[in-house]
Amino acid sequence: MAKGTIGVTTDNIFPVIKKFLYSDHEIFLRELISNAVDATQKLKTLASAGEFNGEIGDTTIHVKLDAKKKTLTVSDNGIGMTADEIVKFINQIAFSGATEFLDKYKDNANAIIGHFGLGFYSAFMVAEKVEIRTKSWIDGSPAQHWTCDGSPEFTLEECAKAERGTEIILHIDDDNKEFLEEQRISTLLHKYCKFLPVPIAFGNKKEWKDGKEVETETLNIINNTEPAWTKKPADLTEQDYEAFYQELYPYTEAPLFHIHLNVDYPFNLTGILYFPRIKNNMELQRNKIQLFCNQVFVTDSVEGIVPDFLTLLHGVLDSPDIPLNVSRSYLQSDQNVKKISAHITKKVADRLHEIFKNDRAQFEEKWDALKVFIVYGMLSEEKFYDRAVDFALFRNVDGKAFTLKEYKELISGEQTDKDGSLIYLYATDTDAQHAYIEAAQAKGYDVLLFDGQLDVHWISQLEQKNEKNRFVRVDSDVIDKLIVKNESPAGHTLTAEQLTAITAIFSSQLPAMNKVEFLVTVEQTTSELQPIVITQNEFMRRMKDMSAIGGNPMMSFYGEMPDSYNLALNTAHPLIDAILKESETLCNDQIAPFVSEIAEKEQRRAALKEAHKDKKEDEIPVAEKEELSELDRSLSDLAEKKKAVYADFAVKQPQVKQLIDLALLANNMLKGKSLTEFVKRSISLLK
Repeated sequence: MAKGTIGVTTDNIFPVIKKFLYSDHEIFLRELISNAVDATQKLKTLASAGEFNGEIGDTTIHVKLDAKKKTLTVSDNGIGMTADEIVKFINQIAFSGATEFLDKYKDNANAIIGHFGLGFYSAFMVAEKVEIRTKSWIDGSPAQHWTCDGSPEFTLEECAKAERGTEIILHIDDDNKEFLEEQRISTLLHKYCKFLPVPIAFGNKKEWKDGKEVETETLNIINNTEPAWTKKPADLTEQDYEAFYQELYPYTEAPLFHIHLNVDYPFNLTGILYFPRIKNNMELQRNKIQLFCNQVFVTDSVEGIVPDFLTLLHGVLDSPDIPLNVSRSYLQSDQNVKKISAHITKKVADRLHEIFKNDRAQFEEKWDALKVFIVYGMLSEEKFYDRAVDFALFRNVDGKAFTLKEYKELISGEQTDKDGSLIYLYATDTDAQHAYIEAAQAKGYDVLLFDGQLDVHWISQLEQKNEKNRFVRVDSDVIDKLIVKNESPAGHTLTAEQLTAITAIFSSQLPAMNKVEFLVTVEQTTSELQPIVITQNEFMRRMKDMSAIGGNPMMSFYGEMPDSYNLALNTAHPLIDAILKESETLCNDQIAPFVSEIAEKEQRRAALKEAHKDKKEDEIPVAEKEELSELDRSLSDLAEKKKAVYADFAVKQPQVKQLIDLALLANNMLKGKSLTEFVKRSISLLK
């Protein structure tokens, strides 16, 4: 029996492993089984090269749990090791500069293991003692038994072992008893080893018999050694692809499309990516791409490794050019990873374009499910935008679909304004904005439907990319101002006093709403349109929508601002005209003195201002300054008195409040007590 000290330059590497790798300690099982797979694959390579002429036999890797003995064993029938190989590969750890090592890698378990070849030693994260029983494939090599109790000392001696291969026996310590639980090990095997190329057995299958679960004689093989992505696309059917999707994501809805990747230059990459039926909550769809290295699971958190929008896809990627045990920062800066990322982006765009060209009807049918993914890609990846702009679709409120180029041709005649800008009218809710849509269509305009969660950002991007193209929501202004042509809008002119009167009458009856402001405006349109239209400025509403989506701290300012609406009075409408005429009949006598006094004071104020026009501030007499201040105060008081007269008139005219409430109701803004009062008033007016 030989004894010795493991070749490390620290006094004891094992406390370091336990301390700094603890957060990722479950990966020990992946490391041990990966080593067993390597040993098995190497034997097959030796056999194919003619160097090994014996029987390969059963290559199944066995994982065995013995809770009573507190052991977990991983065994293979691979190439095994000689005593010299144990000394070389197990006892000598390529490790020096302990302090520098800890400072550089203490936050990343995978980096420690991968960089320093510590895969086997990850076993000491969970074990108080580790044994190796191994017999080499080389004829005449005696079996070896290596033992280490977690200190730098080890023992190595010959032992009795009939079959070629290696057994790693872990004596689980008291802090890691979870790894003596069958369900825990089963979960880890499923996570890390589900698609390894060598059969892995975890005990035997069980079945229910006579009311209890009994073990059968059939091995419980936990992995699929030939997953779909390792096969040629020509050898797979659509049913095969869907079956593999269900294997990856049981009980989920069938995907829309798939892409089979098979690249061998300038890097190696295989995999299958699926377009899932994306729901509105994108966050729930992330972390569905599984990253493998030679069929060994690496991670399902691929943000930063592939473009952000690709994280909405599902499926698997496998590349030996993506190292198994490296840090995320390394992956993000690795040139191979960047090339893989760019290639996948191109393949995704090409596949979508292919479907669009070959079966547009199918593409349009599935557009609503694809839209979030495609728009997200266009927003986040410049190269993807350049490709996707040819197949990204606009759908109008009638359900017809167009590419950007097709839609420009459709609307260029009717929807070009006086400045030569092409105006895209859109709605976000066909029910809530029905009246506005109807008014636009009556003018011969087409209206798009943008009801997706990313559409507000997409609209802004399209405006930036396409000069003299503007997107305007149908409820952002009265119909005649949505697309301003050369001709002046129809209507008639009101006097200054009439404008003051009608504005004051309706302003006095506006409802008080939390974080909502109304501004009464007067629009001289046509009698066929609604008497009152509520509009919201396109820019401010869009900024608030972006703020609500989040992601840009600069937008939070707009989110704090109140919603601002215009209450546009159509003075050409008979109902508004009737209220205005009634106010003149009932209010003129009351406001006449105010009007006369206001005219006098404004005349005097104008005269003083004219006299002061060429004087410096210190040259203006104090008395005249005081007179100006008094005139301003008096004019303000008189204006308020006029408003009070109109407000008193408005209170006695239920039609005023009724028209306001009708406009609010049309915009789904009439609720609670105000809605109840509206119903009562409506019944009263019908009597």
